[in-house]
Amino acid sequence: MFDYQIERNKEQDIKAVNAIRILAADSVQKAKSGHPGMVLGSASMAYELWGYHMKHNPKNPKWENRDRFVLSAGHGSMLLYSLLHLFGYGLQIEDLKKFRQDGSLTPGHPEYGHTVGVEATTGPLGAGMGMAVGMAIAEAHLAATFNKADFPIVDHYTFVLGGDGCMMEGISSEAFSLAGTLGLHKLIVFYDSNRISIEGSTDIAFTENVQKRMEAFGFQTITVEDGNDLEAIGAAIEAAKADTKHPSFITVKTQIGYGCPAKQGKSSAHGEPLGEENIKALREKLGWKSQEAFSIPEDVYARYQCLAQNGEQKEAVWNELFAAYSEQYPAEQVRWKKYHGDVDAKALLEDKEFWAYEKKEQATRNLSSIMINRLKERLENLIGGSADLAPSNKSYMKDGGDFGKENYRGRNLHFGVRELAMAAIGNGIALHGGLKTYIATFFVFSDYMKPMARLAALMELPVVYVLTHDSIGVGEDGATHEPIEQLAMLRAMPNFQVFRPADATETAVGWYLAVTSKKTPTALVLTRQNLPQLADSSQEALKGAYIIADAKKEQADGILIASGSEVSLAMAAKAELEKENIDVRVVSMPCMELFEQQDEVYKEKILPRGIRSRVAIETGTDFGWGKYTGIDGANVTMQGFGASAPPEILFKKYGFTIENVVKIMKKVHDKNRKQI
Repeated sequence: MFDYQIERNKEQDIKAVNAIRILAADSVQKAKSGHPGMVLGSASMAYELWGYHMKHNPKNPKWENRDRFVLSAGHGSMLLYSLLHLFGYGLQIEDLKKFRQDGSLTPGHPEYGHTVGVEATTGPLGAGMGMAVGMAIAEAHLAATFNKADFPIVDHYTFVLGGDGCMMEGISSEAFSLAGTLGLHKLIVFYDSNRISIEGSTDIAFTENVQKRMEAFGFQTITVEDGNDLEAIGAAIEAAKADTKHPSFITVKTQIGYGCPAKQGKSSAHGEPLGEENIKALREKLGWKSQEAFSIPEDVYARYQCLAQNGEQKEAVWNELFAAYSEQYPAEQVRWKKYHGDVDAKALLEDKEFWAYEKKEQATRNLSSIMINRLKERLENLIGGSADLAPSNKSYMKDGGDFGKENYRGRNLHFGVRELAMAAIGNGIALHGGLKTYIATFFVFSDYMKPMARLAALMELPVVYVLTHDSIGVGEDGATHEPIEQLAMLRAMPNFQVFRPADATETAVGWYLAVTSKKTPTALVLTRQNLPQLADSSQEALKGAYIIADAKKEQADGILIASGSEVSLAMAAKAELEKENIDVRVVSMPCMELFEQQDEVYKEKILPRGIRSRVAIETGTDFGWGKYTGIDGANVTMQGFGASAPPEILFKKYGFTIENVVKIMKKVHDKNRKQI
């Protein structure tokens, strides 16, 4: 489809490759910090890919049909920054001079949303591999959804570059096993195989045949023996594109620190500046004429500008194609805009059918299932799934179809037992654009997902986490499956909202917040056991905390604060306390993070400073509750791990009973009354 080509020039290509190396060496040296070795070794493959095989337009970095490139080996960030500078993405030479400095556009590891052209925040090795799989899934689903005969409006590749460390991390195996199963042929992985790690040769800990492993996963495997052979690298890329049945894995054998005589092939090239004398030797070895730092000849810039114009032309051709598509399929064009736009929050808020519920007792995981299936009809671009737990998580979209190599239109994703990769893939789907995504597992297994959830928060990706089987309500499965500290763990994360609903209304609020969020991930923490529907729960839960039952007095004698399954316990305890003339308020607090975003007037209205007798009730650790109960209050929480027994036995064993809550509140109330 794209006829516009750049004429090859070997001398100019070598000079352009070396420009990447020089910029990386100079930037790391000026910062006195960084990782030059990987950049020196992989510059040729990056240049060949970006210059001749990757579809991208620096003048429109968000072009929907661009190829995606993820630098999974994020420590080699100067490789990406050099490319972005040379291709004209807006990074200036002054930005490279500020590498790793406060407030610069060139932080130590690439950050999505901070630097134009960075497709994913990377750094934790292997994470980029998982996110690339998510991007490839998104491309396959959107292509199956929108493409028509002669109108391949979604037709792009996902390229990801990583090294030995990325291949050692387990997340890569999880993600690639799934990618091979799904036959994601638009995924092309570059393996920068320099056989060096921080501690020395990778042979001390990593001797497997990586190519055989990838072949077993279902990848086409290709090997380039010389990492500086542009022609061989180019041929490998085209061979990868020619395989329309399998994802491709290209091993490129490189030398870390290439071109620096004293460092080449050594672990010392990995994570420290080369040194002034070594940089001088590097320039001589590469035949780089200028000794001035950051000095790039104009003919090199001209070469990159010419290559960038090629990408501009490719987008122009696509724009013509999309215009013709829109004319022939106007309904699809409207749908396309809806997929790539924001959720209509006002319409959803006013949608009475979305908020309707039955008054019978139900587990919040069941209520979440109802919400998912209502949202399926309202949000066509909703796609999600579970780590082999859909029947338990209640996360399956009825009649949504199963995503697989025979049906990329399917909206239900089956991740297998791969929680860490699932979370990375969820990030990749969100990063790609055009889709809303959720992922699901048992709450206790959020431990496996945490690193990728953290990246979602860093990148401001509104991924939804459906985390069921919360608390000791899991019961007979025992301590290994009963989450205790996980609420505190997730609540401690910046830009992350943890929503633990008490009933149907609050579950709907949680889902509403999750799908209308633009920059914040949301964890919905849901019960296995049935809960009553609370008569006075309301959309006030949108504020994170609200008065679900107030005292009859003008000022309450105390406040019971609870979340999730413990709200109904607090309500029952309130009724018992009234019999003993202790008139308390009950506050439902499904989301601490949202409550903290409210103004001081609202916070004071819900939790008046003058009411010091406060008791928090939650079947998790008390960590974090002191903010609301203070030194004069108390917490009915877990003080250790759970046990294996029926839930009703465990709730009684650990003090989650009406009698114990009443006793604790009376004790707090009496103590504070004596101090007045």
